[in-house]
Order: sequence, then C-alpha cells, then structure tokens
Amino acid sequence: RQMNNALWYARSCRLANALLALGLHSGDRFCVLAHNRIEWMEIYAAAALAGLVAVPINFRLSGREMAYVAEDCGARVLIAEQAFAGMVEEANGALPVSSGGFVALGGTVPGWQDYEAMISAARETRPEVLVNTADSLVLLYTSGTTGNPKGAIRGHGATAMLSLVTALELSLTPEDRAMLVMPLCHANSFFFLGAFAWVGAPICIYSRPSFNPEEALRHLVDTGSTFTSLVPTHYSMMLDLPADKRLPTSLSKLMISSAPARPETKREIMELFPGVGLYELYGSTETGYVTMLHPDEQFAKLGSVGRECAGSLPVRLLDATGEEVPVGEPGELYSCNAYTFDGYWGLPEKTAHAFRGSYCSVGDIAQRDDQGYLYLVDRKSNMIISGGENVYPAEVEKVLATHPAVQDVAVIGLPDQRWGERVHAVVVRRDGMADADELLEWCRTQMAGFKRPRSVSFVSAAELPRTATGKIQHAILKKRHLTAEAALAS
Repeated sequence: RQMNNALWYARSCRLANALLALGLHSGDRFCVLAHNRIEWMEIYAAAALAGLVAVPINFRLSGREMAYVAEDCGARVLIAEQAFAGMVEEANGALPVSSGGFVALGGTVPGWQDYEAMISAARETRPEVLVNTADSLVLLYTSGTTGNPKGAIRGHGATAMLSLVTALELSLTPEDRAMLVMPLCHANSFFFLGAFAWVGAPICIYSRPSFNPEEALRHLVDTGSTFTSLVPTHYSMMLDLPADKRLPTSLSKLMISSAPARPETKREIMELFPGVGLYELYGSTETGYVTMLHPDEQFAKLGSVGRECAGSLPVRLLDATGEEVPVGEPGELYSCNAYTFDGYWGLPEKTAHAFRGSYCSVGDIAQRDDQGYLYLVDRKSNMIISGGENVYPAEVEKVLATHPAVQDVAVIGLPDQRWGERVHAVVVRRDGMADADELLEWCRTQMAGFKRPRSVSFVSAAELPRTATGKIQHAILKKRHLTAEAALAS
C-alpha cells in the first residue's frame, strides 16, 4: 500500500477527528500495539493534529507488560493490530480502556471498533485544536531492563527540533529515500520518520515482525532506498549472507546505532557496502541524538561515536562527585540540547535523578580524547566491581569479540566470596570452536588481570536476551545465571 502526502494528511485528519469523537481530549493518551505497517505514519500524525499523546507499545512485550504500560499512562483508547487481539483480551481486566475504546487494525475483532470504518466515517477537515510546541506528543516507554519501563515524555517542539538537526547532520534532501526497519514503536524509527517527513523525502516501511537479512536487502534494492538505520545485530546477519545474496543497492547513507558497534563490524560493513557513507550515532529515547560520527571520520576515529550534534552544548563527563573527569578518563555522560525529553511520566524522583541542572544522563559511561571525540565505555548499571576495581563489560566484550571462535559475547558480574564479584563471559561460539579453558588462557595475554573473565559459559545466539533494538539485556542474563547457580547449590 502507498500514500502520497495529500492522502497521508487527509487520513491523518480523519483519524484525529475519529479519536476525538471517541471522547478523547487534548493531552489524553492512547496506546498503539502493532507491527511495522504504514498506519503508524497516520497514527503519529493524528496525535499531533488532535493534541493527543500517542503511547506506542513494544509488540515484543508480554500481556502483563503491555497492560502495565496502558495502566501506567492511563490510556483511554487502544489501537491494536488484529494479531494481538487475544493478548489484549486476556489482559482486558487490567486495562483502563473503556469497552468502546478498543480499535482493531488490519482486520476485524468482535466488539471492537474497526480502524478503517472509523476513518471513513470521520471528517476530513483539520481538527480545531490548538497545539503548542510545549505540549506532549508521545510517551515512549524505555526497555525496562532493571525494573518496570518508564514513559519518556517527548513534546512537539523537541521532536521538530530533532528532525531538523537530523536532516542537517545527514544532509537529507527530498531526493533521499528511507527504509525504516527498526520498530516504529521505538524511538529510532520515530525520530527518523520525523526527519525524512521534514524534508519531504519518501519513506518505505519494512513491515515484517522479524528481521530477515536476505529479504531486507531485497527490499532495499526494490525500493531504491538511499538510507536505512540498523543495529549491529542486523548488520552481522547481513554479513553472514553468502556472496551470491549480497545485492548492489542504491544506498548512499547507512546508520548504525542503538547498541555499541565493534570496530571489526564497522570495517566489514564498509566492505559489504563499498562507497556508502557510514554514520554512527549515540543517543537515547530521553536525550535524542547526542553525538554523530560521520563517514569521513570512520577510519581515523574507529571506535568513537563522534562529537556533539548540531544544537548540543559540549557533553560533560562527570565522576561520582559531579566533577569533570580528565581527558581519557571514564565518566558519566551528561548532554544538554534543545530536544531532550520533558521527564518520566509520573516519576518526578527519577526525572530529577536524570538531570544535573539542564544536563541529562541515562547512565552511560564514556571517555573523551584530546580532539573531543567520545568513546562509549558501558552503562553505569552494568559495571562490575571486582577486588575494588571497576570493570566495564563492554571493554572486556570488545576484546573477546576479536577471538576467531567468538561470534557474540556478553560479560556480567557474578558473586564471588574473595573478589566481591567475578567477571563471567557468556559466549556464542562459531561452530563449536574453542572451549572455556582455551578462551580463559587467551585472555591472559589480552587484558589486565582484574578484567579477565574467571569463568565462561556457552549459549546459542537466540539465548542472549536482547531489547527490540538489539542491546543485550545484561540484567536479565545475570538473573538467569544467579538462578541457575542457586539451583545447583540447593
């Protein structure tokens, strides 16, 4: 299915009026639960036109988690793809949605409103609603790897400013064409949707529940896309394709983001897509885009996430006392720009904890070189303290990933009577190569003693828990190992 701008605007106006007719008023929240599909375009636009707040729900959540998001934000309407109707109805008792507030998308559900019928019956004129730049547009719930997810409030003005900055940083023009692969319930695709719409460039949506590298590459070719944003896991899957499946594309810009990209992976991406400009960005749902590494900087600053994006004040790297750390030393990263979020929904204490004045942190640790380029070290919450020394898992993972037998790796801290915590590596190995003793011995020559893994376990790639954007969920992995160790001890 295709839409031009006129049809997009008309359908968005109809949907906005239909949502208001359900009894929603300016500032009210409504949830959306769907795979990637073109209707996301009009749903976000309708929220903006009606002064409503869209609350996208990650389709990978369980019924309990989905119900938590809907209840937490007080959603009065839920637009859900037909495929999720069973899960929604199981959780219906826990939802704040009224009986007339369920809307079926992509098919009919008994007792629910029909999305297309609702649009067809609504007025096509723009709603007479005053919307200000400070008003909220979306509540984007974070992954919730260490507890319940938090709703990050993002406003109209901040969203528009981020679109402008993204277009500037990527030199976007109406001749560009984006293929959005990342879930549209997530900040990554939501942010890029705004940027490409801002410049009037075509947007193609990869509408599959899961990523298929061969199919995605074919879509890039068939749509003539010049840009896409993928996470390192997606690129690794493409790199594993046989030579005859690696098709020439129209791509001129590639983005890698949402999870740390290892230098080896970036080199292989540039070989897979010769002549294509590779960008890497660092940011978050809360802060928007903080830094960007441009194509001409890739080899000179391999491993860096670049320098501050346009419109951002200089990043601050602070120690535990709030003092700036010296060049080359790790510190908690705080950013300040015109498109930072407005806080966490209903969580004033967590909002206050995220800010130092106008500077915001999501708990990432970074270091800076003498030219101002930033290098991510790890999440503060992932840090392991072994024998009084701070160990950042990402640093150990980066070294282990260079071993030819290691396909993927996650490093966690496990309790240790002598050291407090011991470093443990969870490894996905290639074709059964290498055993634990071989990897442990190899590590002796690669890193300082206090950073070396003391134990190794092996899992399949599917057993590494990840967020929708490909980030390994270290907290879940650690909990699994603690549970397994407790079971063995008993």
